[in-house]
Amino acid sequence: MRMLHSLIACMTILLCAVGLNPTFSEAQRVTHDPVIFVHGLGGNSTNFYFIRTYLKQQGWADNELYAIELLDKTGNSITNAKQLSTYVDDVLRKTGKKKVDIIGHSAGGINALTYILTDGGNKVNDVVTLGSPNRVITTKAPVGTDPNRKILYISIYSKNDYITPNKLSILDGAKNIEITGVDHFGLVTSKKVNDLIKVALNGGGLNTNK
Repeated sequence: MRMLHSLIACMTILLCAVGLNPTFSEAQRVTHDPVIFVHGLGGNSTNFYFIRTYLKQQGWADNELYAIELLDKTGNSITNAKQLSTYVDDVLRKTGKKKVDIIGHSAGGINALTYILTDGGNKVNDVVTLGSPNRVITTKAPVGTDPNRKILYISIYSKNDYITPNKLSILDGAKNIEITGVDHFGLVTSKKVNDLIKVALNGGGLNTNK
C-alpha cells in the first residue's frame, strides 16, 4: 500500500512537471486567432459547415473554430450584438487568446459591426462579411479602439446576389471584394469564397476593386 501511494505521488509530480493542465494545454494549442461564425436572418450555426470544414483542412483546429447560435432569429442587431459580446468573451476565456476573427454572413455581418461599434472592437482582429448589408449600420469600417492594431475588414459580395444589394456591402476603408457566379446563400458554400477567407485570415493580402 505504501508503495502504491508513493507511485501515485510520483505520477502526480510528473504530470504537474510536464504541465498537463487541460485548460492550459488547450490554450497552448490555439495558434490562430479563434474564428467566430455569425449567421444571418433566419439562419443557424450549421450554415458555416463548408467554411469550417475548409479551414480545418487548411490547418485550423476544432478549438479555433466557433459558431454562435443566435437566440434572436429576426436579425435584431442590437440584441444579437449583446449575445455576441458574451460569446466572444467566452471564446477568449476558453482559448486563452486576446482577440478573435469574425466571419458574418448576411445579417451576421451587421451583427458583428454593431458589436464592434458598441464594444469598441478591441477584442477583434479581422472581420470578413459575406453578402452583408453593412451600410445599414455604417458607411465606414470601424477602426476599433486598440491603438496597436487597426481592425482589418474584408467585405465579400457577389454580383449574382439578389438579396443584398452590392452597394450596401461596400464599406469605406474595407477591402471590398466583388465576385461573380455565386448567389447569396452560395457565399457560405463556395470554394472561391473559402480561398478568399483563408487569405483574409492569414493577413488580408487581397486585391480590392472598390
